[in-house]
Order: sequence, then structure tokens, then C-alpha cells
Amino acid sequence: MKKLMVFVMVLVVFSSYAGNNPGKLSIGDKAVLTDVKMTDVSGAKVSLSDVKKENGLLVLFSCNTCPFVMKWEGRYNDIKAWADKNKVGMIVLNSNHQKRDGEDSMKAMKEKAEKQGYQFYYVVDDDSQVANAFGGQTTPHAFLFDGDFELAYKGAIDDNYDSADDVKQAYVKDAMSSLSSGKEIAVSETKPVGCGIKRKLD
Repeated sequence: MKKLMVFVMVLVVFSSYAGNNPGKLSIGDKAVLTDVKMTDVSGAKVSLSDVKKENGLLVLFSCNTCPFVMKWEGRYNDIKAWADKNKVGMIVLNSNHQKRDGEDSMKAMKEKAEKQGYQFYYVVDDDSQVANAFGGQTTPHAFLFDGDFELAYKGAIDDNYDSADDVKQAYVKDAMSSLSSGKEIAVSETKPVGCGIKRKLD
């Protein structure tokens, strides 16, 4: 019970953080920094342009230890499979600059990717530059772009971080399905819920 109360308190704090920090990219805006090469856990250097597919690109800000990521990360590979089905690329960025020498180091990222069996690019966002340019707020925080690199959806992955079986609205999946079928996205923006990105401080 005590652990539950602590988690609820953490949720309130992080939800408040998300709501008080509006993103820099608005729906319809073009993606930026699309050709910046980032290092993947495999050692490969990839950019957003490299990963984008015919119907767009899902950029997901994440990390290794945030309790919200740990609740959602079991769905990441399923989201990747859904993205593949809908001809949408997927890349996951770790922008936690302040923890780069610790729990969000490349070594820790590699261990996380191996343990979780990640089937997508998991890259370092050097100096939190992409997070800053997009207005990424939390881990996780999803930004879905269409085939023209225009922002089509941003926010939470779905409406239930606690249980995949109890999801009523799969925001990211639904948005990708709409992109691939040429339909209007019903819900284009939701409030992100998660831990604040530990970005580089000026």
C-alpha cells in the first residue's frame, strides 16, 4: 500500500510537469533536425530521415529507468510491429543528458535493449537537442509525423500506462492507422504522462 501511495504521488508530480510545459512543435509543423545522425545501441549512426517510411515516422522519447517507461516498454515492440504494418518508421530517443554517465549511459541502454528485446533503433539524443527542438517533455512522449514530416499526433502512447489489457484508446496506434488509410486522426494531441526529461542545462 505504501509503494502504491508513493507511485500515485509521483504520478501527480510528473503529470503536473507535463501539463505546464507546452511543446515547441504544434500539430501540422514540420519536423526539424531530421538529418542529424544519432548513435544507436548497435553502433550504427542513423537520422530521423533514415528511419522514416512511406507513411511517416514515430519518434518516441524514452529512457532506462523511469517508472512510466517501465510500465509502457513492454508494448514498444508491439507498437513497432504496428508501425511496420502501416509503413511508418519508428525510432526511440534517450535524451536524458544529465544521466548519460549513469543509468542512461550507452552501456545501460544496450543492456536495456537486450533485456527487452527491442526491435527498433534506440539512440542517444546528444545534448538533448532533438528533445529541445521538438518540445519533448516526458519519458515516454510520442511524436508521430506523416509522410511529409508534418506532425500528426503528439502525446501519450495510450490511455492506460498501468495495463495494456485495459487500454480503451490506443492513441499512437490509432493515429498510425489513420495515416496509412488517409483518414483524419480523431485524437491528434494528448497530455504526455511520465518522468521529466533530464535535458542538458544551459
